[in-house]
Amino acid sequence: MGCWTSWRRACARPKSKRTSAEAVALGEFELIRHYFAAAACARAVNGVALGIGDDCALLALPEGEQLAVSTDTLVEGVHFPQGAPAYRLGQRALAVAASDLAAMGATPIGFTLALTLPAVAPAWLQAFAEGLDSMALACGMQLVGGDTTRGPLSLTLTVFGSVPVGQALTRHGARPGDLLCVGGTLGEAAGALPLVLGECTAVTPISDLLLERYWAPQPQFALGLALRGLATAALDISDGLLADCGHIATASGVALEIEQSSVPLSDAVCAFAGRPAALQAALSGGDDYRLAFTLPAQHLEALRLQGHMPFVIGKALAGSGVSLLDERGRQITPRQLGYQHFREQP
Repeated sequence: MGCWTSWRRACARPKSKRTSAEAVALGEFELIRHYFAAAACARAVNGVALGIGDDCALLALPEGEQLAVSTDTLVEGVHFPQGAPAYRLGQRALAVAASDLAAMGATPIGFTLALTLPAVAPAWLQAFAEGLDSMALACGMQLVGGDTTRGPLSLTLTVFGSVPVGQALTRHGARPGDLLCVGGTLGEAAGALPLVLGECTAVTPISDLLLERYWAPQPQFALGLALRGLATAALDISDGLLADCGHIATASGVALEIEQSSVPLSDAVCAFAGRPAALQAALSGGDDYRLAFTLPAQHLEALRLQGHMPFVIGKALAGSGVSLLDERGRQITPRQLGYQHFREQP
């Protein structure tokens, strides 16, 4: 992790008022070594031949495996609110990046972290590192390198996984006649937004559940592995069910029909915000990180025999685009498809 020494250069300027006496005494390079290189998730195991401590990490893939790689950036004020709890932010940052590996049917290996901070704050670093470590251990991933610099708070994580040649799940294999499925209830993270943004302060078992789903989504690795050889297309739902299904439809050259009554809503969001709001959150709220996939009908039972109970919400047809249907099969025009960067949101 030679590039992490850039932290010393980046922080050689006069320190802000947020920089504590503890940071000055310990030193910036030592902070990185203490909070990240010493973490349990930084041990070189599970396909990592060489981890933190050199100019590059070395990953060892078995014969016949391909490396799956994905990068996600989270920016304060865009992807998470200012003043977000550091521990929770560490959990979420890795979870949302690692979910891409699950969507490809990849076995997780490791990740790098590029961390931009406005100042050195030991208490923040300690909490963030602990949250990151807890999610890394839950996902079975090792921290293998990264970079640090001074600037507005942002987090960039690159995740690595392995998948047998020819078995990666992609977006472009859906065929007319396939079932359209999702890996769980939808809308809980979007339903938590009023709590995350401080618009309401309810403290109940329901609010706790919603906040947990927002800050610590669990990548569906087991489902992704089970879908190898069964699913024809897959992705993880990050920007909303309707918007993300549109990616499968476009890549595969098919039309996808979604039956609104079959979309699995969260009981917690229904109780917290009402059924109409829960439906809107499920269709276009985003941040679910459940898998959406197309599956030949004859494979559904095989998937269930493995202990997975996906929700069938529609089907693939010849054509293009995504249609939302009511109970009578009539097309519904949704208010919003999902989140898109660089476009004004309604």
